Amino acid sequence: MIAVLGLLIGVVVGVFVQPEVPNAVVPYLPIAVVAALDAVFGGVRAMLDGIFDDKVFVVSFLSNVVVAALIVFLGDQLGVGSQLSTGVVVVLGIRIFSNAAAIRRHVFRA
Repeated sequence: MIAVLGLLIGVVVGVFVQPEVPNAVVPYLPIAVVAALDAVFGGVRAMLDGIFDDKVFVVSFLSNVVVAALIVFLGDQLGVGSQLSTGVVVVLGIRIFSNAAAIRRHVFRA
């Protein structure tokens, strides 16, 4: 629950402060956000299933963001950054929707 509150506070602060994002980080930010959302949805699903572990959540959150950013960085270095970015978004999107469906089934019993 603390992670969800931290995420919400971070979003609210980001909306009001509107920080400047360095140009070097701009290509990686959307991928990092999608990777973080994947970890959050996975954490919510684990919490509803009764198997949530805060250490696993933190490691999952950080590793998702770092691995996704490294894949996009590697793609940029190889000249195929947009293709790898699309692949990362598709894979993480499938995981997000899978977790969202499991959360919906758990909450609505449907």
